[in-house]
Order: sequence, then C-alpha cells, then structure tokens
Amino acid sequence: MIGRRESACASLSDAAYNALEERIVTLELAPGSDISEQALCQETGLGRTPVREALQRLAREGLVVILPRKGIRVTETDATRQLLVLEVRRELERLLSCKAATRASPDQRHALYEIADGMETAAMSNDDRAFMRLDQALNELVMQAAHNDYAARAMRLITGQSRRFWFLHYRTAADLPLCARLHAAQARAIADASPDAAAAAVDRLIDYTESFTRATEPAILP
Repeated sequence: MIGRRESACASLSDAAYNALEERIVTLELAPGSDISEQALCQETGLGRTPVREALQRLAREGLVVILPRKGIRVTETDATRQLLVLEVRRELERLLSCKAATRASPDQRHALYEIADGMETAAMSNDDRAFMRLDQALNELVMQAAHNDYAARAMRLITGQSRRFWFLHYRTAADLPLCARLHAAQARAIADASPDAAAAAVDRLIDYTESFTRATEPAILP
C-alpha cells in the first residue's frame, strides 16, 4: 500500500515536472519572469507537493531559481551559456549514444526507429512542438538504453537548457527540418547497433547546434 502511494506521488511529481518544463522550454514561462507556486498549482490542477518537487528539480537543472520569501524566477539564457552547455553535452551525448547502441533492448530499438520516423514527419511539416516533444523522448530513451545512471544524471541537468535556447532562437537562426533530420539520424544509428555511426551522428548534430548558437550572437566564446 505504501509502495503504491509512493508511486502515485512520483507520477504526480513527474506530471508537474513535464508540464512546467515544457512551458519553460517553449517560453510560455519566459526567461526572467516571476512565477508563484500557488498559481502553478491552479494552472496545472496539481497539488502543492508535486509542484514543489517539480520546481526543486527544475532549480537543480538551472531553469528556475527559488528565491527565499520572494518566489520563483525563470532563469535567463544566452549564447555564451549555451556554448558551455554544448561543450559538456557533446561528450555526454556521445558516450550515452554509443552505450545505447550497444545495450539497447529490442523494444528500445523499435522505439528509436519510431522516434526517427516522427522526427522526419516533424521536419516535413515544420512542427516545432512535435519536434520538441520527440527530442525530449529521444533524450530520455537514450539515457535509459545506455544503462549508465551517472552519465544520465549529468545529462538531465543540461537538456532543458539546450532545448530552451533552441526554441528561443530557431525561428530566426535555425533550420528546424535539418535539425530534426540530424536527430533522426542519431536515433537510427543507435537503433542499428552501430556505436561508431552513433558517435558520428552526435558530432554532426552538436556541430550544427554550435554553429546555430554562434549565429544568434557574434561576440561570444571562441
């Protein structure tokens, strides 16, 4: 009975996290904006405990800052911070993708092919929300398939930051169809059980993401 209650609480916390993370990443909750726990409870229809746990997780990921006696503020982002994120992301994503290519189960490989197909559909229709959700699903599936909790924990701290920066600037500086196809290639290489192809696909993806980041703000890190 206790186990079921704990599982239900975790599910509510995950639901709150997913709802709030998407709102931050897609700029419904804009960088620099102040938000209240009470308002978030009303908007999501969830209780204070799951919302509070979700906010604590978002704070660990750097997407919000909790100000004692003042409330919660969505953090700012810029190209310099994003380039620092990408330095870390390249190494972590290459590691996770290579290990996932080796360790993924048949069901996980099937799901990776489905994500790749979905990415190509998003590319053809230029559907940014579908792309963002598939990107998050791909990140999570690769982390699960790699069976390396240490790398996965580190990766979870930066994926939201990277996705938010992309959503902030993609209309002016990015190529959504190309980005979706690069993700599809990564998913297929992992599903094909090819670590070398997966590593190469990650490098192409991060190379593109870095060039996109630099296009948003010229005077940044070398």
